[in-house]
Amino acid sequence: MTARLLIVGPQGSGKGTQGVRIAEALGIPAVSTGDIFRANIKGGTELGEKVKAITAAGNLVPDELTGEVVRDRLEQADAAQGFLLDGYPRNAGQAADLDAYLAGKGQALDAVILLEVPREESIARITQRAAEQGRSDDTEEVVAKRLAIYESETAPIVGTYAERGILDRIDGVGSLDEITSRIRAALAARGIAAV
Repeated sequence: MTARLLIVGPQGSGKGTQGVRIAEALGIPAVSTGDIFRANIKGGTELGEKVKAITAAGNLVPDELTGEVVRDRLEQADAAQGFLLDGYPRNAGQAADLDAYLAGKGQALDAVILLEVPREESIARITQRAAEQGRSDDTEEVVAKRLAIYESETAPIVGTYAERGILDRIDGVGSLDEITSRIRAALAARGIAAV
């Protein structure tokens, strides 16, 4: 069985945590652009230096660069039977780029998981994460800017996926296990079940 999934939601919605849990349950890689970028920053690579300057200002990495990184990752052998994307696509341009890439391979997304979390909850979670993980890119000012970008650019692509009938809206408030169970139930209803 293959599963090509996307998980979306505002910053602090738990996408990263839930994405890894779902991907592991399905035996597919979780592909997080944020994780890829942070690994490059930590490694001091050329890409990392570019990304560091962009994210420190609270901006998102440009579409062209992000798309290149994602396409390269999806070409790796472990993604042949599917993947779970986290953090990409973030806007209509990236969504069109992903559609074109997948169509070129005779593929399409199977489901899009939308974690719905109130703005106050997102901010509280991010503030806690910043304290626990020492993430310098999680200042209140940067978070507010990112949430505004999500609301103006990412939220609109959700409508596109809803029109295609592949969107599952998941209540993102509750315990980790409760939220994972909600996601797994929604995917199972589409015939996408854990291995």
